[in-house]
Amino acid sequence: MVEAIVVDDTVTVSSLAEEATAEQETGLPAAVRNPVLGAATAEGLSTMTPVTRVTEAPDRELGDTVLSVNGLTKRFGSDVAVNDVTFEVRRGSFTGIVGPNGAGKTTTLSMATGLLKPTSGNVEVLGLDVWKNPKAAHPHIGILPDRLRLFDQLTGGQLLYYSGLLRGLSPADSRARTESLVHAFELESAANRLVVDYSAGMSKKISLAAALIHSPELLVLDEPFDTIDPVSAGQLIDILLEYVQRGGTVLLSSHSMDLVQRVCDHVAVIVRGELLASGTVSDVRGNITLEERFRDLVRGTPQMEGLDWLDISFN
Repeated sequence: MVEAIVVDDTVTVSSLAEEATAEQETGLPAAVRNPVLGAATAEGLSTMTPVTRVTEAPDRELGDTVLSVNGLTKRFGSDVAVNDVTFEVRRGSFTGIVGPNGAGKTTTLSMATGLLKPTSGNVEVLGLDVWKNPKAAHPHIGILPDRLRLFDQLTGGQLLYYSGLLRGLSPADSRARTESLVHAFELESAANRLVVDYSAGMSKKISLAAALIHSPELLVLDEPFDTIDPVSAGQLIDILLEYVQRGGTVLLSSHSMDLVQRVCDHVAVIVRGELLASGTVSDVRGNITLEERFRDLVRGTPQMEGLDWLDISFN
């Protein structure tokens, strides 16, 4: 049981048992669907089995198409940031978008989630056009943008609670899910602290928790592990893998080829706004590592000509 989480001046999040009792008295279901595991209790979240680390993500049985990106193009004046990018993401997949700085990853994800209007092309989430029918499409998406600015004068508990309300949850469900997520992300000691005082790792945790609170079918994460420590990154990865194993779908961007090879089952390589390769990680990398394949695609071999003076020896 955790310390009560204060979500505003008048409402306190108590134990899930108390919440369930209140729901029974009002005729609502006692079990509260958890956005990460589909479980009914915070204890179920806090006892997740750690995910075994492997050198490459296992093949997963995938379902129907969750995200369809068709011919996305974005121009800023005469500059083409993204050019005719097309790919799809299947239900139950963990897909990584990789590329060098300035390749167009963030622009692509922003267009795919309705944050940035494309010059041309279209995006569908579960068959719903993100731009023509945003009110229907957006509830199915959880988003963690890069450099997300939070309402940092709220406590972590308040941030999650109000995120749930903004996503259409009832106050009771939002309070219950807030407590569940605080357990899952091991934020009990920080739930009543202002977000402005959070570390980078804690800020990422609370941001991801807010993206999960409405139980979306699709999570889109832009550089979710940037600037955070390995322990925090490992905790986030475990939660994301559990989310995928329970039927969720993840699309993320990352600079870490090793992480993408270990965690993702599909990958897309974007360079200078062009999609150079996409498919399963195994198919894209072939018989070499994903990092080696990436360097081949972007021609990233170091050019050492003229640097003979760096040859340091003791002879």
